[in-house]
Amino acid sequence: MEFDALILAGGRSSRLGGVPKSQLVFDGATLLSRSLAAATGAGAVVVVGPDPGGLPAGVLSCREEPAFAGPAAAIGAGMAALERARGPLRAAMTLVLACDMPKADQAVAALQLALAEDASGAAGSEGVMSASPDGRKQPLAGFYGTAALQRAVSELGQSGSLTGASVFALLARLDVRTVTVPSGATDDVDTWDDATALGVSRQGS
Repeated sequence: MEFDALILAGGRSSRLGGVPKSQLVFDGATLLSRSLAAATGAGAVVVVGPDPGGLPAGVLSCREEPAFAGPAAAIGAGMAALERARGPLRAAMTLVLACDMPKADQAVAALQLALAEDASGAAGSEGVMSASPDGRKQPLAGFYGTAALQRAVSELGQSGSLTGASVFALLARLDVRTVTVPSGATDDVDTWDDATALGVSRQGS
């Protein structure tokens, strides 16, 4: 399946004392590196957030405007960056992935398998998002139809509502189905207690 990827890495990390989630470490690699690895195979990749430096060759970087405007605004900025870079070569699907899930690769693999098993690509829907075994949805680990996602961004942007909007508000405009992913695959790091529970640490510690 051809896809482009959008990695969200621009939150304030306020409950982590401002330490960027992207630079936390799990199993010897930063969470940003693990997110990029989870997106292996993408035609183009953009990281939305402060420029972390040292990105692999070809990986794009951009920032939502204004900074810290929220995930919907970040998706809009990332979509614009991919459009500038790829134009008519944009893939039909776009992976949207937050960089604070240490085991996101498991979620991405489960979503890709679900799409591959579906001969129509997405069962007539406009995307798939992860859900934990207990039913908790995680929209920041999902594949969405590029045209449909761009349409949703444009419609919400025209109403002036991208800034501060939730991802669920953005995706409410899409026909999205959920795919159950392995337990723990979408567990994220919001606090140091989360980090400890998930085996995530600061760099150098």
